[in-house]
Amino acid sequence: MTKVLFEHRGKKDIDTFDGWQAAGGFSALEKALKMTPEEVIEEVKSSGLRGRGGAGFPTGVKWGFVPKGIDKPVYLCINADESEPGTCKDRVLMEELPFMCLEGALIAAYAIQAKMAFWYIRGEFDLSERRMRAAVALLKEKGLIGKNVCGSGWDIDFAVHRGAGAYVCGEETGLISSVEGKQGQPKLKPPFPAVEGAFGCPTIVNNVESLAAVPWIVNNGGESYSALGTEKSKGTKLFSVSGAVNKPGVYEVEMGYPMADLINKECGGPLDDVKLKAIIPGGSSVPVLPAKDAMAMNLDYESVQEAGSLLGSGGVIAIDEHQSMPELLDILGRFYAHESCGQCTPCREGTGWGARILHRVYEGQGQDEDLETLSRIARFMSGTTICFLASSMSMPIQSFFKHFKHEFEALLPVSNTAAGD
Repeated sequence: MTKVLFEHRGKKDIDTFDGWQAAGGFSALEKALKMTPEEVIEEVKSSGLRGRGGAGFPTGVKWGFVPKGIDKPVYLCINADESEPGTCKDRVLMEELPFMCLEGALIAAYAIQAKMAFWYIRGEFDLSERRMRAAVALLKEKGLIGKNVCGSGWDIDFAVHRGAGAYVCGEETGLISSVEGKQGQPKLKPPFPAVEGAFGCPTIVNNVESLAAVPWIVNNGGESYSALGTEKSKGTKLFSVSGAVNKPGVYEVEMGYPMADLINKECGGPLDDVKLKAIIPGGSSVPVLPAKDAMAMNLDYESVQEAGSLLGSGGVIAIDEHQSMPELLDILGRFYAHESCGQCTPCREGTGWGARILHRVYEGQGQDEDLETLSRIARFMSGTTICFLASSMSMPIQSFFKHFKHEFEALLPVSNTAAGD
């Protein structure tokens, strides 16, 4: 299987400048700087690369949205917040392949003619931050960041910005608010960041995994990348697999790879040969699927959606038959209630209200009407807020009830009517 991101993973000193250069690193940057920015954008467009942060928007198309001939600076923001539970791919890329990530970001900055880039790292990612700060400092010494990069006449500077661990800062406008020094709250769109983003200027926000694929695309051509994966889901994808498997970790596979092979071949099968009950395929905010349905699908945007969930950030969570689904949803409910920024009423009130009821049900103190109330809360939260956080809680509630409602009903007290019968 072709490896795009993990081709050099595990090689000696690959996390160093010399090690990455020995593996062919920075050849893509040199090649890109001999192309026009428009040519670089077209190459990435032809690859079919879609954003790997969860939304799946075509990366090259996004770059093309930056207005031409404007008198404002253009900014690039690298989204390394990675706040989705179950996801740790970007952390692995930054810790193990920092110079590959930076090379991709430099090519992206050149393509959109940015003169300033902000590397936004999640607050808890201490090692990632230290690796990226050191890598940025070294590239400044080497002349690959700064004035007249590689004699191209193009200038670029990088700032590493460490967040404070807020889930909403993984959303691009929340990230931009944080970069601006404001409270990390998402903003209404339009205007979209590509037109009016950080400090009122055109801004492109890209996920780390998205940018890490760019050097391979520039070196091998967009068509080579497009030949990987499926007709509509191109290339490869990193999947962070956790939960009840023998070998949890981050794996790179081509789009369209069977979930059953990811679990059984890559991850060594279910932990202790226990039977799997359910699988969350794209991080905790996407709908959960019964294991039999998930194991029958392929890992690409269209196949996962057809199965009833979303590919999301690729955070695969394997749930064994002994796991209480009410307990798991109680944990998720408390997380989303804690992470709500409080800006939108349906989210601020709905996540807190929902979390309290979920905990009450899990503790066996539920009331007859609680499940209907939770379903109603989920419906009212879905799609009614500025960012995706409210839906990130409503989709799990709806899908947990769809497939495992009997576990929640079993925790409710027997009603007086039923007792009288």
